[in-house]
Amino acid sequence: MVIKVFLASSSGSTAIKKKQQDVVGFLEALKVDYTQLDIACNEENRMWMRQNVPEEKKPANGIPLPPQIFNEEGYCGDYDTFFDAKEDNSVYAFLGLPPPPGSKEAEQADKAHIVENGNHADENLDDSIEVPEEERNGDAHVEEEQAEEADEEGGEGGEEEEAEEEAADGEAADEETAGDEAPAEAEEEAVEETDEAQAEEEEQEEEAE
Repeated sequence: MVIKVFLASSSGSTAIKKKQQDVVGFLEALKVDYTQLDIACNEENRMWMRQNVPEEKKPANGIPLPPQIFNEEGYCGDYDTFFDAKEDNSVYAFLGLPPPPGSKEAEQADKAHIVENGNHADENLDDSIEVPEEERNGDAHVEEEQAEEADEEGGEGGEEEEAEEEAADGEAADEETAGDEAPAEAEEEAVEETDEAQAEEEEQEEEAE
């Protein structure tokens, strides 16, 4: 592919000369192979340029001014579109050429390709695949299970402790009851002995009389 730059070597316009120099100088800086075609000294070049510039790109008078840039027979643009491409770091795209590796334009193209195709690792995950709860929650799930087991064990142990406490309370109550019964029996025996003693004394008094 050959880049063609149509110029007017004998143009009397300072603005046109400046634009032509800007295009040529930038292409040389990028080391892009190009061919200069003079329309001032070559009528054929001038006619070819005018015929191959798209109608919508021509000025109101229908006569396109240099510089005009082509890639073989394909139209790239005029100075204004070239300048915009230079500002956007997209001159290679403007010329229809692949950007060299390591250039800013190549890096931008790679980023745009990644965004367009969605080649991000996170976006390739299949949500339909079920992940075990242990893997999703990690250690938190294990801790929850351990806490539940501890609660269950604590509940069983609590019931056993309550049963033991009730049994102990029952024994204590029996002991207290037994303690209350013993004094009562002793009192009854003491009363009986007193009654017997009084009866004996009365009998002795009757005998004495």
